[in-house]
Amino acid sequence: MGELKPPMPGRFHELGADKKGWLSVDLDGPYRLIYEPLDTPPPTNDDGQLLWEEITTVRILGVLNDHEPKNRKPV
Repeated sequence: MGELKPPMPGRFHELGADKKGWLSVDLDGPYRLIYEPLDTPPPTNDDGQLLWEEITTVRILGVLNDHEPKNRKPV
């Protein structure tokens, strides 16, 4: 996953609140590709932030407009 962060195009980031543990990358408009690390447990630093360079496998959950509260699950 560390290879997908800059300089690759797109905004890769961790989600929070009710979507904590999910990752996303911006698509078109408000839509995001949502995925999660499959490493158990996900590699984190002492502050609880994911260590992207150590994530080896992800599961694609779907596409989500994560700015709409009613859309809590990707489709």
